[in-house]
Amino acid sequence: MAVNFRITIHQNSENLHLALDGDFDGSSAYELLGTLERRCRFVSRAFIHTNGLRRIYPLGVSTFQNNLEALRDDRRMRLEFTGDHAKELAPEEGQLH
Repeated sequence: MAVNFRITIHQNSENLHLALDGDFDGSSAYELLGTLERRCRFVSRAFIHTNGLRRIYPLGVSTFQNNLEALRDDRRMRLEFTGDHAKELAPEEGQLH
């Protein structure tokens, strides 16, 4: 994981907010995917806030996007990306249903 990467988590009844901070590389992508996996059964919507990201490595983006499919199984969580780097991180369809 990028040494300076962290995820700040806030959850309320139906929503999960994940604020990303630091550099986003392949290991950071797996940390984000793991966080979503552990918490997705408790929420219907997850907001990924990207304003705190500094550097985004192509390997991090491809690792994240290529492994989102595993979260699609039978879960109904919707992903919404916000912030300056939302378009870089979001899959082409923009949201996970």
